[in-house]
Amino acid sequence: MIGTQEKGSTSGVPETPAGERGPVYVTRAFLPPFETFTELMRGVWDRGQLTNNGPLVQQFERALAEQIGLAHPLFLVNGTIALNLIIRALELKGEIITTAFSHPVTTTSILWEGCTPVFVDIDPDTFCVDPTAIEERITPATTAILATHVYGLPCDVEAIEAIALRHGLKVIYDGAHAFGTRYKGESLLNYGDVSSTSFHATKVFHTVEGGSVHTRSEALYTRLRLLRTMGQVGEGFHAVGLNAKNSELHAAMGVANLPFLDEILAQRRHQWERYATGLASAPVHLARIPADTEYNHSYFPAVLPTEEALLRVRAALNAVDIHPRRYFSPAVTELPFIGRTGECPIAESVAHRVLCLPLYHGLSDAIIDEVVDIVSRTLR
Repeated sequence: MIGTQEKGSTSGVPETPAGERGPVYVTRAFLPPFETFTELMRGVWDRGQLTNNGPLVQQFERALAEQIGLAHPLFLVNGTIALNLIIRALELKGEIITTAFSHPVTTTSILWEGCTPVFVDIDPDTFCVDPTAIEERITPATTAILATHVYGLPCDVEAIEAIALRHGLKVIYDGAHAFGTRYKGESLLNYGDVSSTSFHATKVFHTVEGGSVHTRSEALYTRLRLLRTMGQVGEGFHAVGLNAKNSELHAAMGVANLPFLDEILAQRRHQWERYATGLASAPVHLARIPADTEYNHSYFPAVLPTEEALLRVRAALNAVDIHPRRYFSPAVTELPFIGRTGECPIAESVAHRVLCLPLYHGLSDAIIDEVVDIVSRTLR
């Protein structure tokens, strides 16, 4: 892991004191010191290169590989295009087994690429796909498993790999939330045949807009790299690709933010644990962090006893200008354009009862305690 900044060094995100806080939202983007970003911008202006694999994009990708240990990082325009690019690069057809509890783009990427999603229910403690339910959904048309590391918590990667090996399937991980999580000492994004992540401004680490893909396969990396640039090399075109490359301006934000990653993760761990301790006696179900996991604490999901209880808690928080988020809700199977309601009862039940509480760099202990108090009192 990269080193933290010296004590006293500050990002552009001040702590929000209680009593003069203004609105509190579920997240808030971390910003590096303004001077750090503008210095990188000066270089962009001097060079005049704004995109097309510029020096900052290359510097950012090298840093992801060397400092974070990510396999073959490719910086992309966002995490949604990353999934489309992966499915296209693997030339998948037929059915792809996936989760009912994820952002809809996990499923729509499958549909967009002409494949058929087959839904599997989730583990209620990690919110990730339940591997024991995968094998019964495999058919001769199945070509891959696309699982989400929900809230940055790891899927059961060993169990999924074993199933994939038995049936000759590709394994894709949607790691939109997973940047910074490590499992058995390895970045969670290095598991499976290939994985994606998101660097959207709402994430633990961001480039304003952006995402990346990662694979240990040199051949797949070469294919992804070609498709990222519309299948173009120089003035020639060699494949049906996408314009998935990102700009120097977005890479600059990544370069500026990366030195603060350890600091960001440490503060989020403190905040997550303060919530967990405060809500230990409340009637809420909290996530279980699997063994051997260095968790990035990207979200704090609390599963309430009923949807009615969730609505009461949300209303009580909104009344004092605190704004949690129902995430994910509804379950993918309940979306009108999917229409598979009832297929995944655990995912659908959780989706109606889960509330993500505010968690971001600069959030004060006093506000966390205020949220805990309101949640506890409302449920009593």
